[in-house]
Amino acid sequence: MEFLFILLALVLICGVLVVPAMRRRRAGQDAVRGHQAAVDPAGAYGFVPVDQLDVRLPGPDPELLAAVAEARRTQDWKPASELLARTDATTAAELRWQRVQTLAGAAAQELAEAPGTGGMWLRHWRVVAPKDAGGAAVQAEFLVQQALRDPSSQDYRMILEEARSVCGEAALLAPGDAVPYIVQLGIERGFGSSEAEFQSVWETVVARAPGHMGAHLAALRYWSAKWHGSQDRADAFAQRAAGAAPAGSLLPALPLFAVYDHLSDVNLVRGLYQSAVVTQAIEAAQFAVAHAPADHPVLPHVRHLLVWFLVRAERFQEAMDQLRKVDGHIGAVPWTYESDPVGAYATYRALAVAGWEAQGGARG
Repeated sequence: MEFLFILLALVLICGVLVVPAMRRRRAGQDAVRGHQAAVDPAGAYGFVPVDQLDVRLPGPDPELLAAVAEARRTQDWKPASELLARTDATTAAELRWQRVQTLAGAAAQELAEAPGTGGMWLRHWRVVAPKDAGGAAVQAEFLVQQALRDPSSQDYRMILEEARSVCGEAALLAPGDAVPYIVQLGIERGFGSSEAEFQSVWETVVARAPGHMGAHLAALRYWSAKWHGSQDRADAFAQRAAGAAPAGSLLPALPLFAVYDHLSDVNLVRGLYQSAVVTQAIEAAQFAVAHAPADHPVLPHVRHLLVWFLVRAERFQEAMDQLRKVDGHIGAVPWTYESDPVGAYATYRALAVAGWEAQGGARG
């Protein structure tokens, strides 16, 4: 609750500046969009050209991208099945979660592009290999993504009920796998389930994967104000997880994601991004990034959100440091929340470059 009071105070203090700030920021972003060729971050800094940015993943995973490409090209689901079978639910729980999400997202995107026929490989997978735990987990996540794309649909609850049933199948097929229960967190969020119902699933998740960053991100979305009307609970959840995080964990970055969920209505107040609350969340995330394993599958997610905050806080050198590590793959929050993820990312990248140069940074 203290966090919310601080945010409200900042809004009240800076409220008279909101409309002018909005106009300045929009004008600045329009200028950047109109003059990206002049800044030329791709040419001058070795960044990936805009038309080659990959929205499917937050970071590189060549095996997964090959499986996705094969499924799309030939409708062959077997490479995806074999990849998940090799992705151990215990020793690679974070990677398994991310691969399930990406495969489900690929099928959902294909269906959106070709209603009725797109993503047929996933349906074939489930029909031909109904006892494949990976296929069941992907289908469950696919159904959750489909439902949450349009919560106003008359089929919304029916799709979530089907997802819950498929989650149960996936859990039975892989008793030690946390992924079906992480997917179920999204289902409970979609239903607006009670705290007791949610906690029952959450306890099962943490029993299997106590420090799972992906699971904590899924749980945070439940507690977040925009999903459950309880932002003080979201903040408390994030702070507890961060405080109890073991060495090398990404969980200290969780409060930054909680802060992001606060900002939908006040994110144009410039001083907010240099406030103590936001600064502490940024620095905690930077600490997590600096101490996490370099190959942590969720590490790019944190770096992308850091880019967003660092640019808004006008900490352009630090934003550049993060961009150099994640550029190329942009399938992460906050870009995926935008109607044009590529355009949003490219704008922030150009803002970082322009800001860094204005502060004395040199090309080359």
